[in-house]
Amino acid sequence: MTVTGCEEPDMKAWMLSLGLFIGGAACAQTAVPQIAFDSVSDAIKLPKDLYLGEASGVAVNSKGHIFVFSRGNTKGPAYATAAAQLLEFDADGNFLREIGKNLDAWSFAHTVRIDLDDNIWATDKGSNLVVKFNSEGKVLMILGRKQEASDEDTAPLKHPKPPLPAEDGRFRQVTDVTWDPTGNIFISDGYINSRIAKVDKFGNWVKSWGMRGDKPGEFNTPHSTAADAQGHIYVADRFNRRIQVFDGEGSFLRAMTIDVAFDPAVKPVIGNALDPSATSGTFAPGAPWAICITPGPNQVLYSADAYPGRIYKLSLDGKVLGTIAGPGRQLKQFGWVHEIACPSKNVLYVAELLNWRVQKLLLHPN
Repeated sequence: MTVTGCEEPDMKAWMLSLGLFIGGAACAQTAVPQIAFDSVSDAIKLPKDLYLGEASGVAVNSKGHIFVFSRGNTKGPAYATAAAQLLEFDADGNFLREIGKNLDAWSFAHTVRIDLDDNIWATDKGSNLVVKFNSEGKVLMILGRKQEASDEDTAPLKHPKPPLPAEDGRFRQVTDVTWDPTGNIFISDGYINSRIAKVDKFGNWVKSWGMRGDKPGEFNTPHSTAADAQGHIYVADRFNRRIQVFDGEGSFLRAMTIDVAFDPAVKPVIGNALDPSATSGTFAPGAPWAICITPGPNQVLYSADAYPGRIYKLSLDGKVLGTIAGPGRQLKQFGWVHEIACPSKNVLYVAELLNWRVQKLLLHPN
């Protein structure tokens, strides 16, 4: 079953008869409110001489502490410049510490997540590793294996088409991690392998599912993942412009697409004009770059795209409940949101690649 959130056919025909624009896709949900919000100035406060690079990850723990995974701290590894630095701030945005300084896993930051026990998890696309820290910053678990710097063929991973067969226990350009209520670990893997891996809470490999493709249960860049209270796994299948939902064993449940009208004159933050009617691709309207699911009994999902550069609030069955902001360089605008943390329905933290920052959003829905 595919959930699109589109209008009923008679309503769509009525709108077209009036000449109303339905943008972004052949069938667009039009009666979607814009959610009013504020962006907190200086949501995080960096000490002197410490800077963010591209902010690829943001997460919040039970104390309200903010964790930012940044493509800063540039250094030279065996085959390319690496960039990954994990920083912690208190609930008021004051800098507390750097976690894992000079860690061998750091190569190219992708996402950071906090589990129910306040353990800190980082996924590094460059080293192909998922690292678990406890709340004190001690490394508890490493999933995957980094390439050996001494090998003569060590180099950035290739992207052959079709991809090489995936291997149990190893990742190739891993992107994100989430957990079900019993502690099983689900990893989106990633830019090359195009699958979801399941590992038990002790780090034992259980299974994986998916391969490159566009059919149900297939992926083209599973870029972000989240779990709901029932243990259903939501995967941001970015290039395929959809969010796929599975049970904890990998059985396909449904897919959701985000089709919301927008002004086709909206320009991307960077790059040439894009096709407002594209139905696939990294920069297709509604293509999910980042997703998160709120806690609590009445959960909602937030998703961000790069073009037209909005955040969307959805019910878990795929209805778009509202949109937030648009593209730009200013406060209350977004430049490629790469991760969202949603500690509550009306408080979001967003990490942006192009603007090298984290914004704290306070939503004021109707």
